[in-house]
Amino acid sequence: MSETDCRVPVEKLRWVCDPALFNFKTTEEIAGLEGSVTQHRATAAIDFGLGMPNNGFNIYLAGDAGTGRTSTIRQMLQKYVKDTSPPSDWCYVHNFHSPDAPLALALPAGMGKELAADMRELLDYMRSDIPTALESKEYETNRVTLIEQFQEKNGEIFSALEKEASDRGFALQRTVSGLVIVPQKEGRNFTQEEYEALEKDEREQLDSVGRALTERLNDCLRQVRENEKLLRDALSQLDRELGLSAVGHHLDPLKEKYVGFQKVQKYLDDVQEDLLLNLEDFKPQAAPPQIPGLKLPKQEPTFERYEVNVLVENNPENGAPMVFESNPTYTNLFGRIENIMQMGGMASTNFTLIKPGALHRANGGYLIVDAREVLINPFAWESLKRCIRNMEIKIEDVLEQYRFMTVVSLKPEPIPLNAKIIMIGSLWIYYLLFHMEPDYRKFFKVKADFDNRINRTPEVMHDYALFVAAHCCKEGLLPFDATGVAALLEHASRLVEDQERLSSQFTELSDLIREASYWAKREGAEVVDRGWVKRAVHEKTFRSNRIEERIQEYLAQGVILCDTKGSVVGQINGLSVMTLGDYAFGRPSRLTIRVSQGRAGMVNIEREVKLSGPIHDKGVLILTGYLAGKFAQDQPLSFSAHICFEQSYEGVEGDSASSAELYGLLSAISGLPIRQGIAVTGSVNQHGQIQPIGGVNYKIEGFYNVCKAKGLTGEQGVLIPKINEHNLMLSDEVVQAVQEGMFHIWSVQEVDQGIEILTGMEAGKMGEDGSYPEGSVNFLVQQRLKKMFDNMRRLAQQDKEQAKEEGALPLPEPGPLKD
Repeated sequence: MSETDCRVPVEKLRWVCDPALFNFKTTEEIAGLEGSVTQHRATAAIDFGLGMPNNGFNIYLAGDAGTGRTSTIRQMLQKYVKDTSPPSDWCYVHNFHSPDAPLALALPAGMGKELAADMRELLDYMRSDIPTALESKEYETNRVTLIEQFQEKNGEIFSALEKEASDRGFALQRTVSGLVIVPQKEGRNFTQEEYEALEKDEREQLDSVGRALTERLNDCLRQVRENEKLLRDALSQLDRELGLSAVGHHLDPLKEKYVGFQKVQKYLDDVQEDLLLNLEDFKPQAAPPQIPGLKLPKQEPTFERYEVNVLVENNPENGAPMVFESNPTYTNLFGRIENIMQMGGMASTNFTLIKPGALHRANGGYLIVDAREVLINPFAWESLKRCIRNMEIKIEDVLEQYRFMTVVSLKPEPIPLNAKIIMIGSLWIYYLLFHMEPDYRKFFKVKADFDNRINRTPEVMHDYALFVAAHCCKEGLLPFDATGVAALLEHASRLVEDQERLSSQFTELSDLIREASYWAKREGAEVVDRGWVKRAVHEKTFRSNRIEERIQEYLAQGVILCDTKGSVVGQINGLSVMTLGDYAFGRPSRLTIRVSQGRAGMVNIEREVKLSGPIHDKGVLILTGYLAGKFAQDQPLSFSAHICFEQSYEGVEGDSASSAELYGLLSAISGLPIRQGIAVTGSVNQHGQIQPIGGVNYKIEGFYNVCKAKGLTGEQGVLIPKINEHNLMLSDEVVQAVQEGMFHIWSVQEVDQGIEILTGMEAGKMGEDGSYPEGSVNFLVQQRLKKMFDNMRRLAQQDKEQAKEEGALPLPEPGPLKD
């Protein structure tokens, strides 16, 4: 195959988008059309995950940042929830039986706010109606009547006791210690002397009567206490009847309104009972005693226990909620219980200070979170798993287990969880969770894999045009014409280095749209065409290529050695790609190979000094397999070859230079010089087949810039693998140079094709006897290897004879190489 046959035609050096494919003059004409660049594999997975109602079929959106994961799930959810019914409202209310465990109430969307308003209205009525009723004339008359009846009964009891005591010579008197029975004499109390002067029988009789009357007094006091209890009960019943007339008038309509909700009915019954038991709280409170110089606040009873904390409120006009939580901390996800600092440094809380989390707001709908953010926030991932496993949302103080003392707090009733969790993250995080987290595969069974490239079809190209139109319309950018959209698609193809695919890195494409619009608007243009897109790409490159230009200067000045003219034995230009953050560029690297007699085989100098990675080492070792299969069928290999990247002071990795190393090795063994104006890239296998590599456009353009700086001769170019032809998306300058014959791109499939281009000589095919045509490259390599083996065997024989004469052990015969 001739050199000309291996040249890549100009039309294959890049894909050029034809603007005639678009049926618009500018994107303003299609700005209102619906459409998006979708990835069918990912969208099919999302559609399946959204449709699966079972627990555990949550979704993980995997892919690189900027591939449209968030925008895709947002658009799909907006369509998916359009016809869905909204979930329930959730409220927390006071638990009258266990105040530290607030109750959770579920109500249809919109009714949570109504219940809170109804309870506020009820409380307002109670605060105004009950004091009025308690101060009414009828209530006061009934109260006074009950008290008078009690006093009348007590008066009758004590009157009867006084009469009985008087008839028996005693009197009922009130002292500091209470009521007592004392004996009387002539209308006055007995003195101690008069009592002692009595006869024993008289004194005993007096004491006996006194004891009997004292017992009678105790019976009267017990009866009075019973009457007091009856009075309190009567007054309580009076208050209860008053309260029932006031409370029931307002509570009964509420019970009818919420008749279908048993938990709400039970709560309203508890509210009624608590109101009836605490009617005194509604009476005007007396002012506290004032201390001179210090004004104390008036103590008012609190009625917070009758309020309703509407935790989650859903709009009945909307469908299922979509919640995007950008900061998934524990409290932002699962809610929190706030505290109020009071005088003295004390903190207090109640059920009205319970605040919802993203899971509460997304309950009955969809929660979208960033996987990395969930993992780096303490307690978030473990608590999220627990919620999914138990299917309930529990608000807890996670720091409680780390305190030395237990702090009294609320324990709100858990809320049932019925939400689809959607995590967005990279593939690395997905694989990490899948292999290292045993519960992950139970709870996230659906993976939506977003690719960073999309097959180019007419439909996809139309979707990209709609993407540009929507972006320009949304952000107020200048519209693109058909040539501008075509240039953008060409750049999208270059980003993935594939003529048949387009990049789905929409973040980068969006930035290019903004930058092109900026440069066009700055120069007064009204439409963004191909020229402005090219300008934006050029300006972005200029902002990032300082290091590349510095290296190009060193290459042009000869500080970094790189020949682009002439021919040299055992020397070849390899190509590599340097990546500096968001910018990558290609640069040539000189490879030198020296071959000598010996048994060391392939010596990779980079490996010896630990500057090469395992993939590069593997590529070097493959060269021995190629040489052994091609030139060591009837004799072992016996040589030493040293391979080195000149002026390389950093690590070397990858096998894309293995073909260049093999070409240099064949040159060094055969003694044939290699054209220095040709740079080589491509990996090789043991059969001599050239395998594909990455970064082919950067490598070609990097060597072209060096040749341009040192002077183009028309004989320079780059040798690439045949299979990489579809990856070519070269710059306009390189394509023009190839078109003018000042630069060339060759593609080869086998080593023999490449060595012919590099040396200008036929490689030579092996004959039936295992030999190669005389004068071919392979013939010269075979003869040189045979000669080195014969010399090594002759030297070994001489050493053996010399050792025999001297009585020493002989050296071993030359054998196969050991790497």
